[in-house]
Amino acid sequence: MSILDSILGQVGGNMDIAGIAAKFGIDPATAQQAVSALAGAHAQPGDTVETAAAQTGIDSGTLGQIVSHLGGEGGLGQISQLIQGHPEASNLLSMFGGSAAGGEGQGGVAGLLGMAKGLFG
Repeated sequence: MSILDSILGQVGGNMDIAGIAAKFGIDPATAQQAVSALAGAHAQPGDTVETAAAQTGIDSGTLGQIVSHLGGEGGLGQISQLIQGHPEASNLLSMFGGSAAGGEGQGGVAGLLGMAKGLFG
């Protein structure tokens, strides 16, 4: 189980990356990228979905549905806080420009590969 799955489980019971991927017809890496980007975008000014879509290239309609699945902005805020408070997951938000201070992230392919390597080990 990945760190992100553990965090999702704290928020939504039986929620996990594989389940999100299956529900929305996307691969698990894209689902992971979507959830991480949405959590990071939640901490930034502006529209969460549009910010995450611009950072990842994932369709904003799909991201909007994922937000609803995660419990809306409230659920997403809880996920964002849990990620920020989890030492091993602290890089998840920074990959997409989000942090407690709203700082810039690494982004890009190298950042995504590093994140995936850390989560899937």
